[in-house]
Amino acid sequence: MTAADLIIKYLEEMGVRYIFGIPGGALEPLYDAINKSERIEAVLTKHEEGAAFMADGYSRVSNMLGVCCATTGPGSTNLITGIASSYADSIPVLTITAQVPTRVFGKGALQESTYDGINIVDIFRHFTKYSAMVISQDKIGEMMRQVLRVALSGRRGPVHLNIPMDVMRDDVDEGVIPHDKFIPHTMYFDRYSIKMAATLLLNAKKPAILLGNGTLISGAVDEVIKFAEMLSIPVATTPKAKGAFPEDHKLSLGVFGLGGSPQAEGYLLSEISNFKFQISNSKVDVLLAVGTSFNEWGSNAWDKRLMPENAMIQVDIDPYEFGKNYPFEVDLIGDAKTIIRELTYELQRQIEKLQSDKQENLEERGKSAIGRLRNFKNQVRRHLAGEKMESDAIPIKPQRLMKDLRDSLPRDTIFFTDIGNNLVWALHCLDIYKPYTFFAGLGFASMGYGVAAAIGGKFAAPDRPVVAIVGDGGFLMNGMEVATAVNYNKQVIWVVENNSEFGMVSHSRRLLSIPYNIGAEFKQVDFVKIAEGLGARGVRVTKPGEINRKFMDDIIATGKSTVIDVMIDRNEVPPLSTRVTAVKESYF
Repeated sequence: MTAADLIIKYLEEMGVRYIFGIPGGALEPLYDAINKSERIEAVLTKHEEGAAFMADGYSRVSNMLGVCCATTGPGSTNLITGIASSYADSIPVLTITAQVPTRVFGKGALQESTYDGINIVDIFRHFTKYSAMVISQDKIGEMMRQVLRVALSGRRGPVHLNIPMDVMRDDVDEGVIPHDKFIPHTMYFDRYSIKMAATLLLNAKKPAILLGNGTLISGAVDEVIKFAEMLSIPVATTPKAKGAFPEDHKLSLGVFGLGGSPQAEGYLLSEISNFKFQISNSKVDVLLAVGTSFNEWGSNAWDKRLMPENAMIQVDIDPYEFGKNYPFEVDLIGDAKTIIRELTYELQRQIEKLQSDKQENLEERGKSAIGRLRNFKNQVRRHLAGEKMESDAIPIKPQRLMKDLRDSLPRDTIFFTDIGNNLVWALHCLDIYKPYTFFAGLGFASMGYGVAAAIGGKFAAPDRPVVAIVGDGGFLMNGMEVATAVNYNKQVIWVVENNSEFGMVSHSRRLLSIPYNIGAEFKQVDFVKIAEGLGARGVRVTKPGEINRKFMDDIIATGKSTVIDVMIDRNEVPPLSTRVTAVKESYF
């Protein structure tokens, strides 16, 4: 078989079913190999950036490797923003780019992107875990094993192979090695640190847990729920990890950080910045932070009050994340699922060693903690201006739109959000009940992500509703990908918040008292007509309550991709205070 055939055989062995991309002359050997495969399908996107976003969305929903491809030159450079987004969020995506034949290297061949000019391999090295050119067909098996191992080991992330056209066509004499023979499993932990952490949490008076995206990547959701319930510890999530802990669970505080909940902010910081009163005299004494880098959006813009009184216990697979933004008392390096499981076992052992009266005291302490949390939640609401979630005003309040969406869709609906005000409204007002049902490209915060990534998510979950909540500005960036969903009969429902502006820019300017709004407003777009022109259904919504269970059931029953064009109140400002604070302190 050819080198390209061997690439496809390795991807088949990994369980890959789709390769998202756009063909080109130099990439034809790969498409020839895909054509021979009975297990892998080539998905034609409308732009290479969309291909990268779709591979990312597929990976997030399936928890498997995503794959995208592009031809040499501009096809490869068009992937950059999408792959950078995957890198920032630790999403394993294999990117295969073509290259002109080796015999014309350095001669100025059409779209050449070698060392002699636009060096695509060097460009990709800055935002992938591994980027290399395959210079011989005899190296293809070795390098495929290398990129798969790097993408899926340790802290996951995207990888890149650049392959000249003639190398892809050359014959190889090599078989496929099963992936469990070359991809290691990260299941280590440090017993001493586990014991320290368990003791601190067992003796804590006001502990809390903050979950980051690493919780979801490691599949540690069930372990975290069990652990939190053992000691009745309240749990908040970062924006990236929204849904990692069910938001209707009695221990849930909701999202902490950008667009976060007053309950999360009030409990973790012992006060709420939006209100000039003290919530509690007691400060969190032990904070267990799982899989979070404490970036701007996940730390309330590096709020110093987040640092606990006694001890920060940090769990992360990447040792370079420890102590980066907050000092720690205990560092638990490793896969979050393994760490939390061992922490649970250690707690059970320590509890069993306690005398019966102390065990009873521990049970009473748990009941008391639940009671205090219930009283706290009765005093501090989950949503700011929650009454607007019930508003019948026209234009529709974004808060009401989020409530209508939640009430009208099944609990297991998969939501993708774009970047902008639509993201903040979703973080704040859209409750998520099941893990792996809320996705946003927050690491790199690229507009247009949610528009295209949702299609990849639908390929991974064809039997579940997939809804993309996007702004009109973001939709205009990648909206042509609606045609991709139509072409493959994959139903995605796009909810477009139509307010004729880049809302986050406009509202941030107002909050920063910037006296102009140039470059952020545009004429109203009819997204119904765009949808119909691309072969999808288009529906205009102008009144609150129009989106209801019957409305959504009818759309889902059609099986057709649908764009819901929602006219929203552009004057409603989402909870942007932490972002504005960070901008003031960091940029001005």
